[in-house]
Amino acid sequence: MNDLTVCILQADLHWENSGANLDHFSEMIRSLSDPAEIIVLPEMFNTGFSMNVQKLAQPMNGPALSWMKEEAEKNKVILAGSLMIQEDDNYFNRFVWMLPSGNYGFYDKRHLFAYAQEHKFFSRGQKRLIASVKGWRANLQVCYDLRFPVWARQQAGVSQEESSEYDLLIYVANWPEARLAAWSTLLQARAIENQCYVIGVNRVGADGNGIRYPGNSMAVDPLGNILYQGSDKEETHMT
Repeated sequence: MNDLTVCILQADLHWENSGANLDHFSEMIRSLSDPAEIIVLPEMFNTGFSMNVQKLAQPMNGPALSWMKEEAEKNKVILAGSLMIQEDDNYFNRFVWMLPSGNYGFYDKRHLFAYAQEHKFFSRGQKRLIASVKGWRANLQVCYDLRFPVWARQQAGVSQEESSEYDLLIYVANWPEARLAAWSTLLQARAIENQCYVIGVNRVGADGNGIRYPGNSMAVDPLGNILYQGSDKEETHMT
């Protein structure tokens, strides 16, 4: 495989304010001094982890996805992150993988966080997405999915030349401070058991419900070694 540069954007999100969040991420992207091939944003990057779907959810041709297309094309980068999407009468916590060409793939969060009533507002996804870039294959997952190892379990490769299904697991999250130990432990566990690299991108700050988020975004190698662990402040990191 070729070298792959992934940029983690760990940010404090403006509660239920999509325009302010998009402007903030544009500024963070402009501030990058080195080029990246993939830029990863947190879960629900334009709203925070809100259940206010009727007010905040957008269609796939809405302004948030248009922003992703523009930023990906302008910066010649893959832009990845989740946002709440409406399709007919259904709402999804959708992880979008936006290519510089404007083409995209997406994964709908499978495991909805019942403790926050997510299952009452969102429909769960039915299939995984394995995205490809520069000879790498990336399995895209969202926050609470991290607690379900079977959903991430490595399958056999699609050809004789490929011994495994994917090389990289990417989790985007709004993972709360109270369960920080589980975050770091489970990211390492998923790397070890699937013999792959793992990247977890979390947010910082507090949301409109007073829940605090510790950041601690991570990159882990297939042996479980931590290659990068963020602080509890806003930061960008190339890995």
